[in-house]
Amino acid sequence: MFTDMMTPTLRLGVTGLSRAGKTIFITALIRNLVSGGRLPFFLPEAEGRIERAYLEPQPDDAVPRFDYEGHLAALSRDPPDWPESTRRLSQLRVTIEYRSESALRRAFGISRLHLDVVDYPGEWLIDLPLLNMSYDAWCAEAVAQATAPRRQAHSTAWRTFLETANPNAPQDEQIALRGAQLFGDYLRAARADDHVLHTTGPGRFLLPGDLEGSPLLTFCPLALGDARYGRGSLAAMMARRFESYKSHVVKPFFRDHFSRLDRQIVLVDVLGPLNEGGDAIVDLERALEAVLSVFRTGSANWFSALFTRRIDKLLFAATKADHIHSSSHDRLEAILRVITDRAMGRAAETGAEVGVQALAALRATREAEAKVDGELLPCIVGVPMPGERIAGKVFDGRAQAAVFPGDLPANPRDALKRDAAPAGLHFVRFRPPRLLPPGGDGESPPLPNIRLDRALDFLLSDWLA
Repeated sequence: MFTDMMTPTLRLGVTGLSRAGKTIFITALIRNLVSGGRLPFFLPEAEGRIERAYLEPQPDDAVPRFDYEGHLAALSRDPPDWPESTRRLSQLRVTIEYRSESALRRAFGISRLHLDVVDYPGEWLIDLPLLNMSYDAWCAEAVAQATAPRRQAHSTAWRTFLETANPNAPQDEQIALRGAQLFGDYLRAARADDHVLHTTGPGRFLLPGDLEGSPLLTFCPLALGDARYGRGSLAAMMARRFESYKSHVVKPFFRDHFSRLDRQIVLVDVLGPLNEGGDAIVDLERALEAVLSVFRTGSANWFSALFTRRIDKLLFAATKADHIHSSSHDRLEAILRVITDRAMGRAAETGAEVGVQALAALRATREAEAKVDGELLPCIVGVPMPGERIAGKVFDGRAQAAVFPGDLPANPRDALKRDAAPAGLHFVRFRPPRLLPPGGDGESPPLPNIRLDRALDFLLSDWLA
């Protein structure tokens, strides 16, 4: 009992905007820890100091358990499928037993670490900047976003509603319902058509869960301009519900879960926006900067973490590195570094350690070369998902294909120019590799990855020293 009380707990938040690969990252991370994956650059593993890692019962009765086994089952099918994306808050505890190099930890009998991995939807993440915004400021930003070229077609009906919605008119539930419905329709349509589009939220308009139909979601931005609105007005009702949304949805999430994190990895899909051009990259940069402005970063150690929580290590990871050739991995890292430059600077000023990496938690491709018009091109080879089209051929989900994905810009700052042309990359959705059953020796085959070991080394190694 005393030993368990002295076992420190490290809470690792895995976050990112939607479609960044949070679910597969957590699944691959846990699988590699508990099954002894190939992690040559994860120092405690490489030095043979990790004796074993295993799952423990969920420590928080109020938080759903991350469906690790269900996600493994999806990867074990024939053909394999990608796990379903994150739709709710969840958590899983992994206990790591290790041989410490620290005399102090050995003196206290510390040879275990509880790693609590916390997962939550990217749609919830975009709510955090609302904590620093008034209703008026949110209205101004939302209306400006709706008129941007990439959103105009989707926001037409809602912008028409704004033209007739008088902020100073008496509060009216039917008008509020109509406005909320049109605003939500616009956000969902824009997201469905443009997967790299980012908004100011509210995130529950995209993923309402058990709040669907609640007054907490029955509000929307209005075209306020310089108008002042009084008590009992439509705008006053909308503002009150906006503040209620923050109080009853956003603040509890921040207080009960987000503010209790010790380490944070932010997964970022850079390749999708990069292929859309400069506007999409700038949109991504602004979204990340807004979200990261609420992170509680600062220096800490294993002893101080018993009494206060600060994110003392923050890792930005550009996902889907298996979609490009390894010769472009450093360029992908450099582009993410430029995108997150301001957020990294703020975190570093508080004493937090910040890193940037390109990775693929589960590698779905291998590399090859193909000769085209006498020139050897670096390609990636994999099994395209059903319905993927390459050079006019539609794939069935079983046949392999070789793809030349293109080259990333050599100068990472070129990617952030608003008038930058799309990168000309060719992305194909590939099937994941199938998870094979244990062999005759009882050992489970490791999952292939790109630089997952480096991410684990940055996030965990000092706690296992």
